Amino acid sequence: MPKVKTHSRAKKTFKVTATGKIKRFRAYKSHLLTKKAKTRKRRLRQSVLVDSANLNMVRRLLCLK
Repeated sequence: MPKVKTHSRAKKTFKVTATGKIKRFRAYKSHLLTKKAKTRKRRLRQSVLVDSANLNMVRRLLCLK
């Protein structure tokens, strides 16, 4: 039986919390930042939990399910 491999990009992108929830960082924070408001950029810095609609896909990529 071959080994189950974790998706390489997924293990760099997502973090699993101590309670088992999956954390991600927000998009739209890499370039063209001069036109974006300060408050918007500040919100984009914070991490959020993966939405329930995408949770099964992310778990499969991380081999958690």
